[in-house]
Amino acid sequence: MSIRVLVWNENEHEKKNALVKKLYPDGIHNAVAAAFKGQPDITVATATQDQPEHGLTVERLKATDVLFWWGHMKHGDVDDKIVERVQARVWEGMGLVVLHSAHFSKIFKRLMGTPCALKWREAGEVERVWVINRSHPIAAGLPEYIEIEHEEMYGEPFSIPEPMETVFISHFEGGEVFRSGVTYQRGAGRVFYFRPGHEAYPTYHNPQVLRVLLNAARWAHNPAPAWTSINDAPNVPHDKAPVPLEVKGPRLHADGEAGHR
Repeated sequence: MSIRVLVWNENEHEKKNALVKKLYPDGIHNAVAAAFKGQPDITVATATQDQPEHGLTVERLKATDVLFWWGHMKHGDVDDKIVERVQARVWEGMGLVVLHSAHFSKIFKRLMGTPCALKWREAGEVERVWVINRSHPIAAGLPEYIEIEHEEMYGEPFSIPEPMETVFISHFEGGEVFRSGVTYQRGAGRVFYFRPGHEAYPTYHNPQVLRVLLNAARWAHNPAPAWTSINDAPNVPHDKAPVPLEVKGPRLHADGEAGHR
């Protein structure tokens, strides 16, 4: 079966800023979705924050294998119930690819458990995205580095947990460096953060950037059935244990009674 990709975008800059609208007349979500067009193993759809339930209904998320997330202006307006819904799907095995300024999104900060803060500067600097993990699937088909003519600077320290893997680091004209491609595992779901993608520049028209997104979708895909019981905490009665046993001491809970959370 195809990998079912859903590209989510808050879709605000494109409506309010003439420069962004010129660069991405069909929205950043459609520019990102272009990375997957024509791929026989991938189907792609888009969703935006202004849709009912932010375009992320229970049914749609169940039908999503890998979710891409771009946001900037409206992080705080994302409904917490939707964030919890996305988090649950990541735990169950849905892949999540977090793009650029979505480092401050509710879903990324919740999954990381840290501030996810960084230094930044908007000066149209050259960014070189160095591939430091050459054998990683997300780096497949890439040169030694990706050169982006104009980008926003993100600089260390980046207050994220220690990554499972660091695939890319970036260097900027002003001298700063940044861990621009990092991976995590949360429950059964794989998470990838990828730094480039400031809305004032045509980064999502760069073929090598789109190649990273394509590789990331394939890497983040978990073909196993959803781990729907990951949040369960059943009280297993003594007579239902793999090896039946007798109760030998006092207990606080009756058989099958729910525990405290």
